[in-house]
Amino acid sequence: MGIVNVTPDSFSDGGQHFSVDAARAHCDRLLQEGAHLLDIGGESTRPGAKPVSAADEWARVQPVLQHALTLGVPISVDTYKPQVMQWALDAGADIINDVWSMRWRGAGVDTAPYLAGAREVIARHGACGVCLMHMHREPLTMQTAPMEGDAVPQVAQFLVTAAQDLEAAGVGRARICLDYGIGFGKTVAQNFALLARQRELLAHGYPVLAGWSRKSSLAAAAAVGEASRVTVSVTAAVLAADRGARVLRVHDVQETVQGLAVWAAMRAQDLPTDT
Repeated sequence: MGIVNVTPDSFSDGGQHFSVDAARAHCDRLLQEGAHLLDIGGESTRPGAKPVSAADEWARVQPVLQHALTLGVPISVDTYKPQVMQWALDAGADIINDVWSMRWRGAGVDTAPYLAGAREVIARHGACGVCLMHMHREPLTMQTAPMEGDAVPQVAQFLVTAAQDLEAAGVGRARICLDYGIGFGKTVAQNFALLARQRELLAHGYPVLAGWSRKSSLAAAAAVGEASRVTVSVTAAVLAADRGARVLRVHDVQETVQGLAVWAAMRAQDLPTDT
């Protein structure tokens, strides 16, 4: 999944693709590099990020989405606002990627078709996929007081509950994917525990999306700066794939595709043993 941030302030590439033309060209480039689907976002959720209105977010996303929908691959829109979900799905988006896992309860709007909550919006669009992510607290405060204790069972319980709530609203299980939310209110050790024990989340029967790309925990582990996170990001993506992740959300598509090719070549020769 290639990342298209149409924002001035995302943590890694904020502003690089903020203009409509730059974002559209970035969509094309990510597909040329080997992306299978695109994830378009119009609001940064980096630590400390301030929210934007639904109207402003949609103004950023809509012209890029319009172009992406002509490219012949599934298109995801990264949003937590029911209004933006509704507009994106009405426009033809295939997937909603929600960092709030359908929990956001912000200010409503006075236009009747958009008064429903996120679960209702998703349920009404019977063909779309949805990714539910774990976030501790909210972007403005999530790193000021990270989670405590063993994050793995806490994250698993949260995500499975969110998925079951969505199923209860009428959304089929096959439409749901889970993301354990690297960097969203977790310590470095907790992030790596989630990677090491990723199969514990898979055991609940939902596919997993892994979003390790350029995260600060990778820089902390390898003692590299923000500009040197490509190699560590590819390493984490391959490790996540090896532990069963079905979707890898990445900035550096070409390098990740190359890393996965090496992993796939190894797996092709990894013959089963008698033990």
